[in-house]
Amino acid sequence: MVRDRLRRISPVLLLPLVFIGTLAILGGVGAGLGLIGDDPLFGRPITEPSAAPGSGAIGSPRPPGSSPGVMLTPPPGAEVLVGAGDIARCDSDGDEATAALLDAIEGTVFTTGDNVYESGTIDEFRDCYGPSWGRHLARTQPAPGNHDHGTPDLAGYRDQFGVRAGPSDRSWYSYELGAWHVIVLDSDCDKVGGCGPESPQGTWLAADLAASTARCTAAIWHHPRFSSGDHGSDAVADPFWRALYSAGVDVVLNGHDHDYERFAPQDADAVATDDGIRQFVVGTGGAPLREFKDQAANSVVRASIAHGVLRLVLYQSGYDWQFISVDGSFTDAGSSACH
Repeated sequence: MVRDRLRRISPVLLLPLVFIGTLAILGGVGAGLGLIGDDPLFGRPITEPSAAPGSGAIGSPRPPGSSPGVMLTPPPGAEVLVGAGDIARCDSDGDEATAALLDAIEGTVFTTGDNVYESGTIDEFRDCYGPSWGRHLARTQPAPGNHDHGTPDLAGYRDQFGVRAGPSDRSWYSYELGAWHVIVLDSDCDKVGGCGPESPQGTWLAADLAASTARCTAAIWHHPRFSSGDHGSDAVADPFWRALYSAGVDVVLNGHDHDYERFAPQDADAVATDDGIRQFVVGTGGAPLREFKDQAANSVVRASIAHGVLRLVLYQSGYDWQFISVDGSFTDAGSSACH
């Protein structure tokens, strides 16, 4: 019956209907599922500056079935940092799909917390995280999230990651990756003695920043200071942001919201500025994706249509980024110089 009705519609009339339908899909899916951004696809030009290495920034869907453009090895003289957060569930295959992406990508694997659901137990890490992202354990630098803290003292998290979880007396640490300094923090502040400047973590962070001589620095933790996602912006991370901005940090990576979002460089008061920190929310490791809520200031690209990983290529004085989705449906890529 439906086919008979379609046959009665003139092909001339079908063309504008198809065009309008396509726009509706782009707008509806973009607004509802999160394929949104200041991007030429949506008639809004990208305004944030780009700098070498690379050729600027894009954020757009790819045609179904097209290649996500995974680069298997880092360019000479560069390091790769690749990963996501909100990862493993035994009742989902999303983490298996993102782990398969990691199989093809060399480099250090980061996590932005909530490594396993629901409570971060030893059994959950063994049965849910282990078979997927667990095979990349030897190259993983994790960060804890609130679900990992569901087990007291991060017992499951520490059992899984061992010395990679940080010193036995704290869940925050830092490391060097090529020319870059990378800081991993714990934003479950009520579980670790606070996150303010006078807290154990805050005093450690100030000392770590003061001791670093790296030009380029990235910081990783779970709860995003700024977010358009279901949980939204979290003021608990404000002390982190203020300390990092004062020290000239370049990149922040977060999770918690099950989506992908990129922000323009901004200061601690959400004012866009060239010397600000560029934040990526990458809660796309495998947990069910969620729709966006109110758009946060300086949000440039938002997508919750596919799981995936963020790949950062780290150079001596800058970086490239590329979000790689498991089905090739979405990408966001660009580059920037360090401060």
